[in-house]
Amino acid sequence: MSAAQQTIQVGGEWRPAVSGATRDIIDPVDADVFAVVSEGGVADTDDAVAAARAAFDDGVWPRTPVAERAALLRRVAALLERDREKIGALESRDAGKTLEEGRVDVDCVRDAFVYFADLVMNESGGRVVDAGNDEIHSVVVHEPVGVCALITPWNYPLLQASWKIAPALAAGNTFVVKPSEITPLSTVALIGLLMEAGLPQGAANIVTGAGDTVGARLAEHPDVDLVSFTGGLASGTKVARAAADTVKKVALELGGKNPNVVFADACATDEGFDTAVDQALNAAFIHSGQVCSAGSRLIVEESLRERFVAELARRAERIRLGRGTDPGVECGPLVSARQLARTEDYVASALAEGAVLRAGGERPDGPGYFYRPTVLDRCDRRMRVVREEVFGPVLTVETFRTEDEAVTLANDTEYGLAGAVWTADAGRARRVAGRLRHGTIWINDFHPYLPQAEWGGFGKSGTGRELGPTGLAEYREAKHIYQNLAPRPVRWFAG
Repeated sequence: MSAAQQTIQVGGEWRPAVSGATRDIIDPVDADVFAVVSEGGVADTDDAVAAARAAFDDGVWPRTPVAERAALLRRVAALLERDREKIGALESRDAGKTLEEGRVDVDCVRDAFVYFADLVMNESGGRVVDAGNDEIHSVVVHEPVGVCALITPWNYPLLQASWKIAPALAAGNTFVVKPSEITPLSTVALIGLLMEAGLPQGAANIVTGAGDTVGARLAEHPDVDLVSFTGGLASGTKVARAAADTVKKVALELGGKNPNVVFADACATDEGFDTAVDQALNAAFIHSGQVCSAGSRLIVEESLRERFVAELARRAERIRLGRGTDPGVECGPLVSARQLARTEDYVASALAEGAVLRAGGERPDGPGYFYRPTVLDRCDRRMRVVREEVFGPVLTVETFRTEDEAVTLANDTEYGLAGAVWTADAGRARRVAGRLRHGTIWINDFHPYLPQAEWGGFGKSGTGRELGPTGLAEYREAKHIYQNLAPRPVRWFAG
């Protein structure tokens, strides 16, 4: 086991927790401790917010020219490229995902920094407003919101941190980031790269620690101007309540229960069938289903069900589990013992409620938090496993007979993050995509995203958006500047 790493950074200085507390980081492959980090608390959080506040109010970063801010983001992107293998391997071990998934995450993080650098460089200096009078100059400008609290999840720790950090810095903010206490290591590494790239001290601060202490304090802190949270619904509502007293800006991404709708005509050819089955596996089982946009609800046309589910189950049984850095491994473990127990509970409840097990449904022999990719047939909306987010390798199967029924089923969720429709009919594809109440809709695909396109959801999937121009706007305040070029008395009051 490693000596404790100082993972709290305040005002440019790495340090242990004020209390001296530490936390073991567990390798989910074998349940062994492979790192020890600082366990911050309220005092550390207050210190970090104070450093970010001073850096915003009196420091140079908010007043740094846009070209220099963009150049720093590009330097970070270059450092990520340099350290791709090292950080990808760290992400793989910390979160349990495959090495290739870790590498792809680093690439996506790099792309996010480049995108927001380009976005701010291509903006105009403000939006001129026509006041209908040549003696009035009126313009709307955008300024950084201030000190940002960024609270990130355990499933994509590096990627989710970048979706917040890159636009926050591009807009000229300072921040305190709190990564998940389960998977903090890649975010600690990213803060190190920001410092290496030359970010002024105090602009970026990190406190590693628990959500109910560090996260709660950030959400309620009077010197925090914005809180951006990605995680579960229950925690997100707590963040929103805590932030309400200080009326700070709040952005929440709270997960989803995402439908993958497959029409029979998408599988009319052998190639179409193979592609749809392959993508259904990817939708449900990438990173062991620990993905907010996982296609965990397969909604398949009734006439196709038996053939489709049989092949899906056959392939699911063949997925190779193991350590993500080992050759040939396709899927890693769940992130923790708690997540494994949660997944087992959902599968047990589904079977008790009448679901039919077609694949998986058990732990394999050996150590670690592994669970076999699981396919549950004959499911319906009365079942907990269909209504609630499992965040594990569990795919439920529902069926429909008509287009209207497919849309109704796909929208029958309190979430609304993402969904997909598979069909060979271009008109049907557009109709269904237009009717689905989810923030991202894929047609004949699943999972890809673009940094240029907004990401977020409807309903209980959250508020606000990440990525795209709106993702940058979340970290800004609009200011209207109205200039009278020829001031004169109004004479409203006689005097």
